[in-house]
Amino acid sequence: MKTTYIAGLMCLSLVGCTTNIHPTQTENPPPAQKFSDFQCLELAKLAAGDKHVAEQKAALVKIQENIDASLQPELDKWNKKNCTSDTNNKTLLIEPTISNLKFVGAGKRVWVGALGGSSAVLMHVRFSDKESGIVIATPEFYSKSSAMAGAYSFGVNDNAMLVRIAKVFSAYVVKNYQSAVGGSVKPINLN
Repeated sequence: MKTTYIAGLMCLSLVGCTTNIHPTQTENPPPAQKFSDFQCLELAKLAAGDKHVAEQKAALVKIQENIDASLQPELDKWNKKNCTSDTNNKTLLIEPTISNLKFVGAGKRVWVGALGGSSAVLMHVRFSDKESGIVIATPEFYSKSSAMAGAYSFGVNDNAMLVRIAKVFSAYVVKNYQSAVGGSVKPINLN
């Protein structure tokens, strides 16, 4: 009886640690043109890709806050320099969508630890010419927190994942502003 109980706990812990959220590529290809070809850069609010993602409101709010903190200052700087009241301005529309999300919050981490499983997030972003609708790039970004890292940090690493996804997205935009070079799907310090 005791052996069955232990075996059952081991199976449950392995199932709890897995996530089916994964990126489809390792590197994002270069956009069709560099982002500085546009005088104005417009960032849409973060969208949820489906009902399951939309239900995780707290995580979405945190990701939006992190995007606003890491990317919006750069966009404001570029727009102040280049975006005028001229009607001939070209606008790059940036539309981020969280297509898949599993976020294990701190409360759950405290009670179930690693049995809560890994946290993971997958974001797809559509960059397009606002006026013509022509798509310039469709990169994806991925970040995760392993079940053990989340457990050892009592959820701090799960929350850090929400910062990392915003930073890898922001880094891509900055990197492709002066030249179209593509960029990483994952943050360098991915746990």
